[in-house]
Amino acid sequence: MSFEDKMRNTKDKVAGKAKETEGKVTGDKAREAQGKGQNLFGKAKEKLDEAADTIKEKIDQHKD
Repeated sequence: MSFEDKMRNTKDKVAGKAKETEGKVTGDKAREAQGKGQNLFGKAKEKLDEAADTIKEKIDQHKD
């Protein structure tokens, strides 16, 4: 996973958590849900990037 990918994923997770907290504080359930979704999206992208890296490593091992 590249540094840029890590930064994008972290940005989504942090922004999502901020929106979720904002929603909780203000009582805005829609904003809270939006934040949870964005946070989960960042986590999912991170896991997919890690899986892609693992697959690439396995393929490279078998090439040798």
